[in-house]
Amino acid sequence: MSLKKFLYDLQFDPDKVKPLDWEANWEDAPLPYKLYRRLPAVSLSADMPLTLEGGKVPAKPDLREIGHFLWYVYGLAQVSQSVFVSDSKEEEMVGPLQMYRRFAPSGGGLYPNELYIYLKIEDLPVGVYHYDVAHHRLVLLREGNFDSYLGKALGNRFDSLACFGIAFVSTMFWKNFFKYNNFSYRLQGLDAGVLIGQLLEVAKRFGYESGVYFQFLDQAVNHLLGLSEQEESVYAVIPLTVEPEINWFAYGNDGDSINSVTELCQELAVVRHDHYVRSRTVLEFPMLIKMNEASMLDNVQLFQQIERENDVTCKDDTQVLPEVNRLSYDMAAVCRKRFSPETNFVLGQVSQLELAALLQEATVSFLYRNDLDGMYERPEPRVSLYGCFFGVEGIRDGAYRYDGATHVLQQVRPGDHRSWLQQGMSLDNLNLFQVPLCFHVVANKNHLQSQLGYRGYRIQQMEAGMLVQRLLLAASALGMGGHPLLGFDANTTDEIYRIAPQGKTSLIQIPVGPYRGRSRLEGSLSH
Repeated sequence: MSLKKFLYDLQFDPDKVKPLDWEANWEDAPLPYKLYRRLPAVSLSADMPLTLEGGKVPAKPDLREIGHFLWYVYGLAQVSQSVFVSDSKEEEMVGPLQMYRRFAPSGGGLYPNELYIYLKIEDLPVGVYHYDVAHHRLVLLREGNFDSYLGKALGNRFDSLACFGIAFVSTMFWKNFFKYNNFSYRLQGLDAGVLIGQLLEVAKRFGYESGVYFQFLDQAVNHLLGLSEQEESVYAVIPLTVEPEINWFAYGNDGDSINSVTELCQELAVVRHDHYVRSRTVLEFPMLIKMNEASMLDNVQLFQQIERENDVTCKDDTQVLPEVNRLSYDMAAVCRKRFSPETNFVLGQVSQLELAALLQEATVSFLYRNDLDGMYERPEPRVSLYGCFFGVEGIRDGAYRYDGATHVLQQVRPGDHRSWLQQGMSLDNLNLFQVPLCFHVVANKNHLQSQLGYRGYRIQQMEAGMLVQRLLLAASALGMGGHPLLGFDANTTDEIYRIAPQGKTSLIQIPVGPYRGRSRLEGSLSH
């Protein structure tokens, strides 16, 4: 199968990307976190702050604060135990089911991404660390100052000396391939984006400035971390600083010459660390490796900023939303109560003011520094929010596009579309007739390939995931729940929104609305 056909099937005919008889072997499932063995480790403070409210004066963090930061980004936050009732008369209960929650959601709760960080702070040897989620600690992978090396790997486009840390978000292919087969490639980019979205929002609360680099010399970064590209690869690099004014995206700054990625890798010795995944049998996933290899960059001359395409807007049937203030909420409290309702949605009233606040907060908070845009003040987003709304006070039932620049809803198709959406679901795990708001993240169906090649697909998925996380946080702040899912027919939603002729498609579906609590035993994993 060609890579182009593979990406098409991922979006529009996902049954073709995995065997019809594929079944996950749960008895041999991998752990949802990576465990390094026989390496130096530093325990982090488990005495977490219960609030992240109010602005923090920017200051270089110490080890204690780094522990708090990493925990709110990706740590094991809660343990919950539930008992599900079965429809079968022979077996009335299934369970109990015990789950360990993180503040960032993940498809199937499998968490295919890992978080690494290069740190230069007091009370810690300078070096590259893995965030050991299971034990809330830092595992030292490579000690030393790598400012020059990382500067070259990112094309000398930022001031590495001004950064106290640089985060790396990677994907371990097997961690969700074992369940989803090749469909996991679509999930991995989205999950990485959700994690990046959470990281950027938490960084704001700690007073850190950040920027996202989607373009870097993959082999050099993976070499620094000691990753085998046959099982794991870095998807994004995020420098962190407390200095408000640094040069983030200095295109055209040659700095130290970089002749080749091979030559750069020779600056550091090869390291291979032993780690534990639990699975006794790890199957091959050649298509994921092929996609990863096709997405890699081996020359800084390939790094580029891209121009935004003008979005086609409907000007005939628009509704100006009421002006609302930005949501003010305690990030810690919102993270703790964020919930994916699934079968627990209830059809409750949503006001026009609530919808306006939800849309505004999701899109305004989504603005972020990245190397595709450079230092543009307010570039138009490459991903946008559409939605099918039912029973919203002051809003006619229908399908809409939200224009964040003007805070306007543009109706593209009137009516109640819940039946249409429900028929497009591949699983009967959610009743959309109980959901007043059903959002879709929409973007170019070419997946940025004309500008960025096959790397464009995973970047687009990451940006979609970042927007999804902002939407989920805003929904939680308003007392609602959201449930991201990919089990929907993109052709159906594209027809509802009339976006196929515009070269656009729906990447992910997020039902949002009021919900009832689920009966479960739940406890925090922080002191």
